[in-house]
Order: sequence, then C-alpha cells, then structure tokens
Amino acid sequence: MRRRSPLRSSPSSRLSRPARLSRPARRGLAAVAVALLASVAVGCGDAGGLQGAGATPTAISPDRLWPDLTPASSPAFDIGEVDTEVVKGITVPGGDIRKVDPVAVVREEITTHPGDYAEGTYAETARRMADCGRSGAAGSRCPVLKAYYRDLTGDGHDDLTLGFRQLPGKLTAVRVYTVRKNRLVQVMAYEDAVSGVELAGRSVIIRAPSEVAGYEYRLQWTWDQQQRAMLLTHDEMLRTGGRKYSPHPSTSPTSTPTTSAPPSPAASASVPSSAPSSASAPASGR
Repeated sequence: MRRRSPLRSSPSSRLSRPARLSRPARRGLAAVAVALLASVAVGCGDAGGLQGAGATPTAISPDRLWPDLTPASSPAFDIGEVDTEVVKGITVPGGDIRKVDPVAVVREEITTHPGDYAEGTYAETARRMADCGRSGAAGSRCPVLKAYYRDLTGDGHDDLTLGFRQLPGKLTAVRVYTVRKNRLVQVMAYEDAVSGVELAGRSVIIRAPSEVAGYEYRLQWTWDQQQRAMLLTHDEMLRTGGRKYSPHPSTSPTSTPTTSAPPSPAASASVPSSAPSSASAPASGR
C-alpha cells in the first residue's frame, strides 16, 4: 500500500502559528490552569454530583432449616381458597347482576345456613333482616351494607361485592358474586373484624385490626382465571401510620342496588387495572 506523504505547511499557516513559549512560561500557565480547575471543583461540589452511598452489604444466602424434614404433600387446614357456590333461589334477569337484590342474596345465605344465623352465633343478623327496606331509624338497623359493582373477573361485566354485619358480634362478612349462564355464583367469602375494604383492579383488599398497637392485617384476594375464584394472594401485617376509618358505615335501608362511586385515579397506583372504589366497615377488635 502506498503511504501518503505528509502535507506541507503553507507560508500562511506558518505565519499564523503562535510563538513557542519558554519552559518557565509554560510552567506558570500550567499552575494557573490547575488552580482554576481546583476552584471550579470546590464551587461545584454541591451541584448534584454523584456521591458514594457507603459500603455495600454482603449478600447472605438463605439458610434452609431442617433439610431432612419430609415435605408436606397436602394442607393441614382448608381455608376455602377456591370454593365457589351457585346461589340457589336467586335469578339474574338478563344476566345483569345489577338487577339482583343484595338483601335477597343475604337472606338466601341465612336460609341456607340456619346453624350460623337463625339458630346460631349470628341470630341477631337474622332478626334485623326484617328491618331492611324500611325507612328511618328502623331501616338503619338493616345489617346489609351498600353494594358495590366492579368488573373483578375481567369478563367485561360488573360483579357484585357485598358486605353485611354478623351480629351481635363485631364481624363483617365480605362476599363477591359473579354471573355464569344467568346464575349467581359466589366466588369469594370471608369474614373478620374488618376496618376497611377496598377494590383495586381485580382485587379485594381487606384491612383488619391487629392485637399489636400501631399495626393492622392486610389481606388481598385476587381473581384467578384458572381457578375461576378469588384467591388469597397476600396476607401481611403493616404499620397503620395515620390511617383512620369511619367507625359507623352506612347500611342499606332499602333493597335497591346502588352504583359505585366514580373511580379515583390515585387509588390504582399499585394495580394496572381500573381504579378502586372503597367501602368501609366498622372497626373492631380481632
């Protein structure tokens, strides 16, 4: 390969070339440049530059306890995670769950489980069902809470989230119903000393007071398409901070279904689906 010859300097370029500085002059300019750079560095030290976060802690792998323990093959207790139930005696006109009477749904549960209600622990709930649909103070004794409607199953149709008091105790029952082939199907059932209930995307979040001051239980039930039921996906204890709940929720004095409030954009920050509407139930000890 032929190597290119170096370009020759023209007379004009030679005339424009600056004069060569002496060695002492170059040393003086270098010292001035270093001083300027040092002053700039000091002045910009707090201008948002990167700062060290300290030593990184050493990663510690988990220790497996009792490696010789035989793994369990079946659960010790049945908590009914995937139990679903067709509600008999309730029709769904045109497949529209909003046309279902929430009070009638609770009455059907009381009739189906007389050992728990009419003849059992929650006899007061069964007695107060007679107040549902009445006006004034008598209607306020109805144990059925406001009904909420939201698509929790992802099929494009509203589902029913229903709550009612289990009296004379301090428990609140939370139920979720969907519609399959014009039949009302219960896909979630849970009761506890509830301090708050929220809907978020495909989830029902239940908060309950803890025996530990300043903490609460948070349970999240999420729709699972494979099991076609609401599964308990989170169960944790959290600090309550400044959260407060209303001790006296509004009950449903009539049997007319009510629509949910407009969704709040701030409520669905942790769930990519639609924003939740929320209903509060009375706070009580666990």
